[in-house]
Amino acid sequence: MNAMSLALSKFSELANPTRFLALSGRVLPWLGALTTLLFAVGLYMSFTTEGDYQQGETVRIMYVHVPAAWMALFVYTVMALASAVAAIFRHPLADVAAKTAAPIGAVFCFLSLATGSLWGKPMWGAWWVWDARLTSMFVLMLLYIGYMAIWAAIEEPHRAAMVARVVALVGFINIPIVKFSVDWWNSLHQPASVFRADGPTIAGPMLWPLLVMGLAYSFLFLALHLTAMRAEIAARKIRQIQIAEIGER
Repeated sequence: MNAMSLALSKFSELANPTRFLALSGRVLPWLGALTTLLFAVGLYMSFTTEGDYQQGETVRIMYVHVPAAWMALFVYTVMALASAVAAIFRHPLADVAAKTAAPIGAVFCFLSLATGSLWGKPMWGAWWVWDARLTSMFVLMLLYIGYMAIWAAIEEPHRAAMVARVVALVGFINIPIVKFSVDWWNSLHQPASVFRADGPTIAGPMLWPLLVMGLAYSFLFLALHLTAMRAEIAARKIRQIQIAEIGER
């Protein structure tokens, strides 16, 4: 069996909710411990580094704001990929993955917008401006809300999943717009300073706390996502039992 066949075999095994629950149950305690450790280290580094010579102490908002923005984009990408897998391969847990990721991504997106507003006030003199990056992030927030509203409004799960897939896939168009908005239009936001082809331009003492916080946010999402998927699987099992009981009456 080649590497590709082995990878597909392992991927197929996760389609079994029982196996997924068993695996995630073993992984979650370790994820929780690692997430806590990363946040402890990241926050310590964030508050012990020197402030920026121009922005002063307000630059520390960056350690919350930037990772939240990264995760808002990443989580929506996860939703779009899961929706594509559900539509193409009919993976039984793909819709569960997309549905449960949405509320977490929405919180990250809101946190990014809120902390960006707090950071923007002393830097730009306004809580909000219709900047290209801000506007596209606001659109992303609306996409999250719209996606969750579909699941809440449509009672029939299969139909809700089909509509939600379309929204997730169409809405993915906004992700590169958010990413490259500072390059395509005049923006108050600075260009990318961490993930660049020619390397980071941000100073090392600020870069490392930012990267550690980025890892902490990533593992937090993974832990919350696995927990939410487990809860959704349990809720669906309960719903199936209730439907079966009603049918027997």
